[in-house]
Parts: sequence; C-alpha cells; structure tokens
Amino acid sequence: MKLLINGEWRDAASGKVFAVRNPATGDMLEEAPLGGEEDVRSAAEAAGEAFADWSAKSPRARAKILFFAAEEVRRRNTDLAALLTAEQGKPIREAVDEINGFANILEYYYALSAGERGEFANLPGYGHTIVLRRPLGVCGAIIPWNMPAIIMGWKIGPALTTGNTMVLKPATTAPLTCGRLASILEGAGLPPGVLNVVTGPGETVGREIARNSKIRKVSFTGEAGTGRQVALDAAPALKQVTLELGGSDPMIVCDDADIPMAVEGAVRGRFYNCGQTCTAVKRLYVFDSIADEFIRRLRSRVESIVVGNGMDRGVDMGPLNNPAGLERVVREVDAVCEHRDGEIVTGGQAPRGEGYERGFFFLPTLVAGLSHDSPLFSEEVFGPVLPVATVADLDEALIRANDSRYGLGASVWTRNADLIARATEGLEAGIVWVNQHLKIPPEVPFGGTKGSGIGRENGSRALEAYTEEKVVMIRL
Repeated sequence: MKLLINGEWRDAASGKVFAVRNPATGDMLEEAPLGGEEDVRSAAEAAGEAFADWSAKSPRARAKILFFAAEEVRRRNTDLAALLTAEQGKPIREAVDEINGFANILEYYYALSAGERGEFANLPGYGHTIVLRRPLGVCGAIIPWNMPAIIMGWKIGPALTTGNTMVLKPATTAPLTCGRLASILEGAGLPPGVLNVVTGPGETVGREIARNSKIRKVSFTGEAGTGRQVALDAAPALKQVTLELGGSDPMIVCDDADIPMAVEGAVRGRFYNCGQTCTAVKRLYVFDSIADEFIRRLRSRVESIVVGNGMDRGVDMGPLNNPAGLERVVREVDAVCEHRDGEIVTGGQAPRGEGYERGFFFLPTLVAGLSHDSPLFSEEVFGPVLPVATVADLDEALIRANDSRYGLGASVWTRNADLIARATEGLEAGIVWVNQHLKIPPEVPFGGTKGSGIGRENGSRALEAYTEEKVVMIRL
C-alpha cells in the first residue's frame, strides 16, 4: 500500500513503513507507509487545490462518480471482503456484508444528489432572500479499525457529494481495504486531490488532521478519550467536528418478549464482529420472571458459536483485531474472578487447540451476578463479553440503562405498546431499536448523546453537516 496524495500513490516522507498483520495468524499481510505531519500537510494542500474545480461540478456529476465506484465495488466484492477479513479478522460473511454496505452508502448519496436545494423567501421591506448551502472546503476523516469500509462510506459519501475534498486517515491495524476502496474511487473518475489517504499513527497523522488550519472540518470515529483530544486540537482553528465516540448499549428484555428472538438478538448484537462494534449490546437487563429461562437459552446459544479464522467455512466469530484489545478483554474478565464480583457463566478464556496459538482469540463470554458498579457495566467493553443482570420491571431497567456516561444506542424487546412507548421515550440514546439491535441503514441519522459524541452521520442530514449556509438578500 502507498499514500494517496493528489492522485499519486507514493511513499511517506519519512521513508518508513509499518506492518499490517492478520489477527487470526499473526502473519504479515503488507507494509504500509508510516505517514506523518508533512504528509498530511501535502494532502491538505492537494485537497485545497482540488476544491475549486470539484465544488464547481453539479451535485449529480459528483455523485455519478460515487455511483460508478459502487458498481465496481460490488463487482469486486469477493476480493475486497477477503482483504477485509485478512486485516480486520471478522468472518468472511460479515466482510461481504460490510463491503456491500459501503456500496449501498455511495448509491444512497447518489440518489440524494439531485435533491440538493436552498431556500427562498420574499420578505416585505427586505426583498428577496435566498439561503444557499455551500461546501465547507477540505475535510478530514479519521477511521477506526472495527468497521473500516462502512465508516469510510459514512464520511466520504456526504462529504464528496456536497463538493468537499478530503484527507482520510485509516486505522493502522486495518488500512488496506480503505486504500483499495480509494483506488476504486480514483478509477471511477475521482479527480486528483479530491480524496487523499494518509496512513500512520493517530498521535501524528490524526493530530495533524485535527490541527491543520486548511482542514475546515474533522469527522472522527473511535474511543472517547481520543475524541476529546481531537476536539481540543481542532478548537484553535474553530473547525467543525463530528465525534462518534462509542457506547455501552443496554438491551432490555421484558417479560412478554419473544424469548427465542431476543436470545438471537442478544447473540448477534453482542458477538457480531467479535463484539467490536460501537452499537453492540454491552449490557443486558432481563426481567426477573423470565431470567432463568432466558439465561439458560442464551448460554446454550453462546456455547454453539464457532470461533476461528474468519476465512474458514462455518466460523461465526473471528479474533479480536489487535493484541491490545485482547489484553483489555482478558484483564476485564480476570478482574471478575479476582474481585469475586460476579460469575463467569460460560467462556472467560482464550480457546485452546490447534489454530488458536498465534491469533487474538477469546471465547464468547457471559457474566452474571455482577454488582451495579462493575466496570463491565460502567465501561465500554470492546470485545466478546456480555454482562447480564436481572431487573424487576421497566422502571428499574430504565434507571440502570441510563446510569451511564454513554448514550449511543439501546434496545427494548417487548410486544406491549405501552412498554414500547415508555422505553423509547425514556432511554437516553441516539438510536433506540424495538425487537432488534445493531442495524443502521444509510437512510437514518446516526450518532449519540452524552459521552457518545457530537453530531450525526448518515441520512440526508449528513449533507447539511458538510455544508454551511450562505444568505443572499436582493432588493430590486
């Protein structure tokens, strides 16, 4: 892989590289350039020079390029999904879905492109007033490793459609798929400098994107502490920020819920992508009256999950993406035993046997009997560990669910209209699902409340997030 700056694939200014490794085997996949501040400055300069011509094109002309790229992404889905699984670790089935999701996003913004409109009013005494929407200019995007293709789509789709240019930083442990997708966009007709890709660590590349005065907006997805630092770095330039900072999503299962469906929802909601999803189910609250049956069924289902290399047939859950993530999960689970706070219902360790020796594997884990203030409830656990608690009723469930500094997603499982109304109104979250969890189509705005971030991505309103209003007042 190379850096993409002004339409050219080049080495980093430092001349240095870093290894991208397969989390299932530890094998090196490819080397990527170790970019730095100088590379970001070059990319921002190129993006600034490309902005005038790109923003002068019609929204439909810009979006057609995204549409053509989406067609090519679908044609090359198999190869792209294999690359995504190799660098990120997820099962190939999930990788195929993610690559298709990237194409869906580009097609969605193509469909919206013809509807970009301003506002008009005739104000007595003032004349004709027109409110135009104009692109911001050069924008920055910082992509995490857990869903790199989807999140790249969330950021470039509305940004490029509205006429902005971009400097994009993929995660160092999963940069390859982002680079390949950028190459497809370039091949579809994206002019040089419109999309630039700089690989490298967050403390250099990411911070320069946040600080660089030529970059008017930065969109960051990742850990909350890093997000706060991005906001601080962006503040002196008064640039706009969108921060999606993760969550600790509660799932509430009421006593009238369809138990088999809710069990499947909990399994997919927690263990999809090895639990490395911002909107994963991270806290499970079950009504007392059904708790024994629910936990028994849930344990059986969790123990049926096949863990292994995501490229292997029949694998349900791959490894964690990186050793630091595995170390955190091991530390969090070991603390349960050390402090005698809770019980490991199933899992709680790395799988043993051939094929697991070099990868970052951990068994899907259920934990019950925890105290209310356990870190497994209060912190965002980014891995395949699901804490379960029982509650008397919805009132208690809502109190427990909202007792968190996060507010990204939440779900309630019930067939009672009154409980649905109370839960959807009372849950403090940016998105609330009913009898489902995790699904985020490109049509809906996505973001959180409280410590889960600032702003929204996805949906038609994302177009507004990448534009600013300009008022024209005419008196004849």
